[in-house]
Amino acid sequence: MLDYELLKQLCMCNSISGDESEVRELIISRIKDYADEINVDNLGNILVFKKGKNRSVHKLMLSAHMDEVGFMVTDITSEGYIKFDEVGGIDRRILPGKRVTIGSKKINGVIGIKPIHLAKSDEVTEIPALDEMYIDIGADSKDDALKYVSYGDSVNFIGEFEENSNSLLSKAFDDRFGCFVLINMIKRNLEYDMYFVFAVQEEVGLRGAKVAAYTIDPEYALVIEGTTAADLPEINEVKQVCNLQEGAVISVMDRSTIYDKELVNAAFNCEKDSDIKIQYKRAVSGGNDSGVIHQSRCGVRTLAISLPCRYIHAPSCVANKTDCENVLKLTNILAEKIAGGELQRQVSD
Repeated sequence: MLDYELLKQLCMCNSISGDESEVRELIISRIKDYADEINVDNLGNILVFKKGKNRSVHKLMLSAHMDEVGFMVTDITSEGYIKFDEVGGIDRRILPGKRVTIGSKKINGVIGIKPIHLAKSDEVTEIPALDEMYIDIGADSKDDALKYVSYGDSVNFIGEFEENSNSLLSKAFDDRFGCFVLINMIKRNLEYDMYFVFAVQEEVGLRGAKVAAYTIDPEYALVIEGTTAADLPEINEVKQVCNLQEGAVISVMDRSTIYDKELVNAAFNCEKDSDIKIQYKRAVSGGNDSGVIHQSRCGVRTLAISLPCRYIHAPSCVANKTDCENVLKLTNILAEKIAGGELQRQVSD
């Protein structure tokens, strides 16, 4: 049984790109008694070394990003409404009426648009631009709003964490679940030495992982991520990308990486040898920190292992518990195989 209370704590942290301190502090508090070395670099990445029972044959780095999508305060109107811009990629269709919290004071507000009875006929069906939206915190003037909100403040979705026997609902599964997997591994008695990265600023251009990979200089990397599941009504089967309850997701190619084919095959060999469900990502789309990690220094053999999530980058993402277990199992098994040199033997054979 996975510790979903820890996952809840991770997801409920408010840590958009460039403002990851809240989740960083939580992660360090959970791993400090298990890791052999913990360093925070100049960008804010957490770099961890965990000693195993044996020295690794191959230097392996496991990576997950701490940041989530959100917004930043850009202006305040004379009436006290908050103007904002996005931090990371967000579907504008979901924004009107969503509750948000702003800054370190955690001032709550709601995203508003022009009322429908005042909208022109073409505006009723169009998706409003961000500059046509505002956040209402209940202020009655700019000076009143400035008592609580500052320019450049982070804006986070307000989301609940809920679970039933099969499913989980929360904001920020991308990529707090990846952080959850790495924390679980750090707490284990590992067979081989491994390096772990909790990266910053993935959602705005894979920035933290680029620095971290250069510092650690691994031979291999496993990137633990969340990815879009489109197994929804009226979506053609060939466009569903991946499906909940079908296991961990392995990509062959996305918009930033062509993944190491031997690692892809090794992942599916784990499925044959163990009680694990794995599925292909059936689309060439998106990207993740693999895009910069695999290009670091002399090159890094890289694979992404992803959790399928519906409504990703929204306040209420949905994931499946058995998929969570499969991602964790696959990561553990494949990491030990890589660090222990088994993959090299498979290649040479």
